[in-house]
Amino acid sequence: MSRTKKIVIMTGLVLLLAVTAVFNFVLAGSLDGSADAGEVTAANYFTSYRTERTTTRNEELLQLDSILESTEAGSEAYEEAMSLKLQIVEMMERELLLETYIKSLGYTDAVVSIGMDSENVNVFVNASELAYNDFLSIYNILTEEAGCDPANVNIMPIQAEI
Repeated sequence: MSRTKKIVIMTGLVLLLAVTAVFNFVLAGSLDGSADAGEVTAANYFTSYRTERTTTRNEELLQLDSILESTEAGSEAYEEAMSLKLQIVEMMERELLLETYIKSLGYTDAVVSIGMDSENVNVFVNASELAYNDFLSIYNILTEEAGCDPANVNIMPIQAEI
């Protein structure tokens, strides 16, 4: 088999694994048909989101590592895989830093999601609602510390019992 076929097959298998994990997560949450299922989901929102994000990123990094191992250093595929891997690691570091900054404002939990294909930055904060000053504080952190474009920032409160 050629290297291209191996890469295509491996990519397909990793994507299939990711889809299976998402379906497993969705179906496991929908099978808890009790009245308390909504509260449990809200209580675990931040933990579940981080777990799913970490799992997906680890799968992506494993796929990139396999491409890096199977291609020659200096080739176009190698350079592209290395660039994408560095971009993912940088994005992970920025998200963690921004989450820490937002928690330092006094929130019990926060999740930041930076888009790879878009410039969108989504922030989910553990709060029933946010006052104007709260939005402004978070907004300033995102624009000043992370250099986010103000038009692409979305801040959403999510009430979760922790």
